Amino acid sequence: MIAYVSVGLLALLSLSIPVGIVLFLLGFGVDLFFSPFPLMKGLGQLVWSSSNSATLIAIPFFVLLGEILVRSGVAGRTYAALDRWVSWLPGGLIHANIATATMFSATSGSSVATAATVATVAMPQAEKLGYDPKLFSGAIAAGGTLGIMIPPSINLIVYGFLTQTSIPRLFLAGLIPGIALALCFVLATVIICTVRPSLGGERRVFPLAQMIAALRDLLPIIFLFSIIIGTIYKGWATPTEAAAVGVAGAFLIAAFFRGVSLSMIGDSLLGTIKITSMIMLVVIGATFLNFTLSSAGMGRELQSFLTGLGLSPLMFMLVIVAIYIVLGFFIETLSLMVVTIPIIVPLVVAQGYDPIWFGILMIVLIEMALITPPVGLNLYVVQGARKSGTMSEVMLGALPYVIVMLLMVAALIAFPQIALFLPGFV
Repeated sequence: MIAYVSVGLLALLSLSIPVGIVLFLLGFGVDLFFSPFPLMKGLGQLVWSSSNSATLIAIPFFVLLGEILVRSGVAGRTYAALDRWVSWLPGGLIHANIATATMFSATSGSSVATAATVATVAMPQAEKLGYDPKLFSGAIAAGGTLGIMIPPSINLIVYGFLTQTSIPRLFLAGLIPGIALALCFVLATVIICTVRPSLGGERRVFPLAQMIAALRDLLPIIFLFSIIIGTIYKGWATPTEAAAVGVAGAFLIAAFFRGVSLSMIGDSLLGTIKITSMIMLVVIGATFLNFTLSSAGMGRELQSFLTGLGLSPLMFMLVIVAIYIVLGFFIETLSLMVVTIPIIVPLVVAQGYDPIWFGILMIVLIEMALITPPVGLNLYVVQGARKSGTMSEVMLGALPYVIVMLLMVAALIAFPQIALFLPGFV
């Protein structure tokens, strides 16, 4: 059954059928061919139960927060400010891409939104200043992946919802690995541009007065991040309530910079509806598919297969990592999470691993899937913003950052406290 479902998934995705619909179609197929029970009769209850959760309300709030920041011009101001602080490094403006993605990740919760934001404001600068298109665009795609690691993260919310794991603890666990990844991206860029200076473009040093003046445009994002995360960890608000506070804060910031208009509000709401609808269709479709797979015995089949290999816990985890890397080539990231979590996480916990730690490890693997072809969404987002050149340039530019992510996976396996240190204080 595993082989049939895998082949069916890849075949339907290759036909460009929307992911949510593919998950429902696979669920119908499993019910028809592999289940002795009429599982379709439970569809209505599953659709309701999988969407009737206060936790999931945080998703549209965080999406709306990011939409407001992008469409009001706050993200562009942040990029210009960071340009003045980091462009003196080997690699120049490339570091502004990574730094902006890191700061925007601390408020948006979405990798695709982060990559789209940075690409929109950065690409005109790359063409004007003569940067190598491969490394420049690859850094944007890689930096955008931080949106699902650095809290608040929509994917961590989904992971916590599906595994009944503490979302505040997951947010804490993602903070150190997320910042470490951003710093490693910067270090990788410095090394590459030191060896090949022509790839980095011009290093620019701004007067100290301009750098200090630019801090004015960084304070709103820092303030917003502090409010969202602070209210969660002080116990003043749940993640959902903190997301609502964040939306109000983003609107006030946009109003302060005179970025509020009827068209901005309308575009932000429409973008939020589109993204949230896509996410919820995937979550509901995956819930139905997981129900049919579990009822048909796929969980037991996979558990028997992995147990029969007689692997040690470390070798078992390496097999899981390899599975996620391979699946990440072909399956959209959110779908990959919601399809595999109910099956894989119980097996991982049975091996003695912490579910909080595994959630962060999975996010790194999911980040890698965002910048590996043929389905890496961030690659397409960045290429769409470029409006010139080939997709292969973006893929090649992202390759060094894929290697950095592999090293982070190895570090998390070797030193679990990278992810578990902060949650240990809660």
